[in-house]
Amino acid sequence: MSRRGPLTGVRVVELGGIGPVPFAAMMLADLGAEVIRVHRPADRDTRPNPVLDRGRRSLVADLKNPRGAAVVRALIDTADAVLEGFRPGVAERLGFDPGVLAERNPRLVFGRMTGFGQAGPLATRAGHDINYIALSGALAAIGRPDHPPTPPLNLVGDFGGGGMLLALGVLAAVLNARASGRGQVVDAAMVEGSGLLMAMIYGRYAQGAWTVERGANVLDGGAPFYDTYECADGRHVAVGAIEGPFFARLVDVLGVAQEIDLAAQRDPDTWPAMRKTFAKAFKNAGRDEWVERLAGVDACVTPVLTMDEVVAHPHNAARGSFSADPAGAIHPAPAPRFAGTPCGRPTSAPVPGQDTRAILAELGHTSEEIESLLAEGAVR
Repeated sequence: MSRRGPLTGVRVVELGGIGPVPFAAMMLADLGAEVIRVHRPADRDTRPNPVLDRGRRSLVADLKNPRGAAVVRALIDTADAVLEGFRPGVAERLGFDPGVLAERNPRLVFGRMTGFGQAGPLATRAGHDINYIALSGALAAIGRPDHPPTPPLNLVGDFGGGGMLLALGVLAAVLNARASGRGQVVDAAMVEGSGLLMAMIYGRYAQGAWTVERGANVLDGGAPFYDTYECADGRHVAVGAIEGPFFARLVDVLGVAQEIDLAAQRDPDTWPAMRKTFAKAFKNAGRDEWVERLAGVDACVTPVLTMDEVVAHPHNAARGSFSADPAGAIHPAPAPRFAGTPCGRPTSAPVPGQDTRAILAELGHTSEEIESLLAEGAVR
């Protein structure tokens, strides 16, 4: 399989997992890395996620079978990096101690993804995105003042503070390994990653420019000029008119100049009445009519698109930011974009085990050995 992108020539072994590890693997594959996912035998009957699992090849191996584990270790010997999302200690119990693997492949980068990290009082505890962002301070900052904190899907912990951070850490370690000849373990924890995403907010809090009260700050929906509004058709627009010139244009297009004091934009005492004025104005027309009225006007207003609308939006269509595959799954395009080493179109998500025979052959196994491994159930 030919690959394109800045990571062409990098090989990554993904030891299964859900959420952040597959996302990190998807990102690396999108950028040209060869990613081989090791599925468990129990995964054979599961449907792959057509977007999150794209761009890999798949080997089904039983890591509890000595011969199956040996196959995967031999594969890791050829890799630049491994990604795993087990609880601390599980990889070692399965025979994949990163120290032992490094003796066989000194340049190996071992990327470990957990919620709480490899050490600490909660290291071995179960949890999910919502638990990790609760400990980082991120969850408490999201939501309306008269409601409990709002889970932001699982974007902040699993993907932004998890998989994306793991991908960055692994890339940094691979660069170092290519310079030094020595790999290392990368300990990526979603508590810490989601906390890192809060860097600007923590900085503003330190400056006295942010309050821990939800919905009372400019960027958390507290300001009426940074919020969403329902239109006459029940759909919504997003308003981000933070700066004075954008705010003035918004007020002008809405036709509420007589009711809004531009000079008092940043005065929180004016916000309740301002919000009511904006809400009433947006109710006078449908979402797409507002988009038309605001066409060419820099007022920082955009339609709130649903997932089934993003492909056809003129800007997204012009850049190819989203596409639909033959089965109808909507794919975000690989990002970011590279002028000198552009990424190719991601290949379809593999059916678990579809590349098992080919990968075994590449590792030097004969046809008889492959059939023996299959018959024993070491691989599938």
